[in-house]
Amino acid sequence: MKKLPYLLILIRFLIAPTVLLLSYFKNEDSRNLILILMYIGLLTDIFDGIIARKTGVSSEKLRRLDSQTDLVFWLSLGFSSYLLNPELIKKEWTGILLIFIMEALCYIVSIWKFGKETCTHAFLAKMWGLSLLIAFTYLIGFQETGWAFYLTVVLGLISHVDVILIVLLLPKWQYDVPSSYHAWKIRMGKQRKKTIFFN
Repeated sequence: MKKLPYLLILIRFLIAPTVLLLSYFKNEDSRNLILILMYIGLLTDIFDGIIARKTGVSSEKLRRLDSQTDLVFWLSLGFSSYLLNPELIKKEWTGILLIFIMEALCYIVSIWKFGKETCTHAFLAKMWGLSLLIAFTYLIGFQETGWAFYLTVVLGLISHVDVILIVLLLPKWQYDVPSSYHAWKIRMGKQRKKTIFFN
């Protein structure tokens, strides 16, 4: 059981190239298979943290690995969406570029301040992840953008601002900080409380 969180992270990591291959060599079943893999990936993301805490193996190494695997996983779905729906993605390039810039800023600010990438697993970032799930379901499954895409862009912008504030407020690097408010409490010397939002 103690190795299971690492196995779940590995599964999510391996889903990424599989999704890209399915979208590159697309056939009539590719879209459905990609959606199934996306939801499997989400389940691995939910349960790796739960199992890690239950078995007492949650650590900085595991959380950083989980965070970077999440990035690879969602990027693969983004590129897959482009391969399947290039015209739709090109039409919405400004919103997508904004998200990429904000993601890059999170890394730049964190590496500049602490010499490490971000690993906050913040609550708003989790909400953004759910909106990504909905947006990719529409993009890949129904070949539409609409409200789901715009919701994702707005939540993405808000959640990235929150992460940047977390990094700027923290006196030292740490993982699993639910929000910029919690980071402020840590900065003020108040004890951080556990939260149910960690995956």
